[in-house]
Amino acid sequence: MNVNDIVRQTNAELERLIGGTAAAPGPDFGGILNSAPARAAPASIGPVPSSAPRQAAHGQGIYSAAPGKLEHSLLDPGISREKIVKECELAGQYGVANVVVSPYFVECAADILKRTGVAVCSVAGFPHGAASQAAKSAELRECIRRGATEMDIAINILAIKSGETDAARRDLQEILQIARGRCMIKAIYEQSLYNDEEKKTVLSLIRECSCDFVKISNALSGKKAEEADLQFVRGIVGTKVGIKIDGGVKTLERALQLFQAGADRIGLSATIAVAKEALESRTK
Repeated sequence: MNVNDIVRQTNAELERLIGGTAAAPGPDFGGILNSAPARAAPASIGPVPSSAPRQAAHGQGIYSAAPGKLEHSLLDPGISREKIVKECELAGQYGVANVVVSPYFVECAADILKRTGVAVCSVAGFPHGAASQAAKSAELRECIRRGATEMDIAINILAIKSGETDAARRDLQEILQIARGRCMIKAIYEQSLYNDEEKKTVLSLIRECSCDFVKISNALSGKKAEEADLQFVRGIVGTKVGIKIDGGVKTLERALQLFQAGADRIGLSATIAVAKEALESRTK
């Protein structure tokens, strides 16, 4: 059996399990990859968020499900269009959740990935969220127009640090209003920049505004993705908000550990290697 055969079987299995909706239960990972409903989003958007607590993993289904929960990060500021094209083609071949590209490359990625089932994700206000509300809203509209169906949105860190939570709330609410029914919104929680009280404030804001996801970001600190961070976030946002986490994930084993700890999506650059490992493990 070659890779293309495996991918076709995997996609068919995922389609059956997902049932074509954004909030359908995921495959059985002994509870690890199960999903629960999130805020309504376009039907093309993949399965999200999971419930806790989670149990030990068993069965081949874990390998089938894993690629569809990986977000292929292509945000390196030195990346070229040629590299974007190549990585998008691989993402389509291996059936990952999405590719995450800068707004400049959204249209390019969308053109390559159409009809593959792989979503295009982009960013607005990245990384500090300190652009004006109007600027972030315009960036979101433009990305959606060009083909993005998922967006990682930076919460206004400066507003949070200044104790101006209402300003951050208005910002996020406008983003959600623009995106409604058109695009999944993942609010970026850049955890290393907040003290304990600010962390609770940001996560409560994300829950109250009914974001589709919180993204636990370690982009500005270089911190590794950790189980304790997932458990802390889940304890505040509950089970109706999906959790994406990034930070140094390079192997399937590590990805599965994070799924077990509560992650619904993982952002990484070693996506293709991890997806390939999952597909190969499925056939063993």
